[in-house]
Amino acid sequence: MKVKELTKAEEQVMQILWQLKEGIVKDVLEKMPEPKPAYNTVSTVIRVLEGKGFIYHKAYGNSHVYFPLISGDEYKKFTFDKMMSNYFSNSYQSLVSFLVKEKNLSLQELEEITQLAEKLKN
Repeated sequence: MKVKELTKAEEQVMQILWQLKEGIVKDVLEKMPEPKPAYNTVSTVIRVLEGKGFIYHKAYGNSHVYFPLISGDEYKKFTFDKMMSNYFSNSYQSLVSFLVKEKNLSLQELEEITQLAEKLKN
């Protein structure tokens, strides 16, 4: 399945479902910050996510227990790849340059990233 971009509301619900592993609409609503949206709003977002193939449900009588079909890591990779393509021309050098300039990355942090990259390569 091809991963699609989520809206802010959809991503918020997915973050909660990834944390919960599974839950009913009420479980998701309880984890949302104040001011909480209406129950029907969360229910609608969940149905949209199911339509997009991000989640599925198990039915227990009238209750539906929802669970993710796409992992948080899969979505993280999708969003990172999209960011790299759209903003950094798929250049990790451009990304690192941005981090150093805009996020005041220290030389020590840069060295740690380089060491981690070397470890992951092997």
